[in-house]
Amino acid sequence: MIGKLYICPTPIGNLDDITYRTLKVLRGVDLIAAEDTRHSIKLLNHFEISKPLTSYHEHNKDSKGNYLINKLLDGENIALISDAGMPGISDPGEDIIKEAIKNNIEIEVLPGATASITALVGSGISTSKFVFEGFLDRDKKSKRKRLEELKEEDRTIIFYESPHRLKETLKEMLKIFGNRRLSISRELTKKYQETIRDDLENLVEIFEKKEAKGEFVLIVEGFSGEKTINNNYSDLSDREYVIELINSGINKKDAIKIVCKERKLTKDVVYKQVIDL
Repeated sequence: MIGKLYICPTPIGNLDDITYRTLKVLRGVDLIAAEDTRHSIKLLNHFEISKPLTSYHEHNKDSKGNYLINKLLDGENIALISDAGMPGISDPGEDIIKEAIKNNIEIEVLPGATASITALVGSGISTSKFVFEGFLDRDKKSKRKRLEELKEEDRTIIFYESPHRLKETLKEMLKIFGNRRLSISRELTKKYQETIRDDLENLVEIFEKKEAKGEFVLIVEGFSGEKTINNNYSDLSDREYVIELINSGINKKDAIKIVCKERKLTKDVVYKQVIDL
């Protein structure tokens, strides 16, 4: 019989946030795969759990992933845990889950603490629609490119950021996004947890004077302005451009407005060219 892979979230700070179900699974599996065994052994010792422990992280995910899959195929039940929160979110847990699915191994995901949702709910920013971006690229050019791509994202955006890159990221966001609301949370559920809610201009000033400590969750208000239309229609006539916009799903009236605005033309000039449409 093939074993089962359990995805077990661990507390993001406060140990009391672990669930009874997670403890039951950790006590019942044959093997626990942890992101950092030195960190996880403290958690297991606290709850008096004594089980074989092996490392599974970004730098050994290929070789250790094969090892874990073979163990599961041999009938062993394995629990996957990360240092904090839900495995598979911005960590290599995603890869072992994909491999387990390929091998028809049953997966059971247990609910539990997640920093992104905890920060979002307490941000005071819209939770009706949101998108998770995780960590931005460390390369400055790649980071700017991604922020440019997200400039007109109208959903609330969730980012993770490290303390030594926070100031630079806030400055880049202000340049690219403009001044909008943002909530910054750190040390969630811990003794010194903190959430600062302000606009980007003020937050840049605050963190110029304030030392950044801990891992951060950034909740950024979505874009609320008028979106631009990215296109390569410069070689089209005014009439052809209006037709292209209509074909993309924009109504005739709005298509005329867009062409007038982008080409600095009066409404009458464009309307005469498309009156028969």
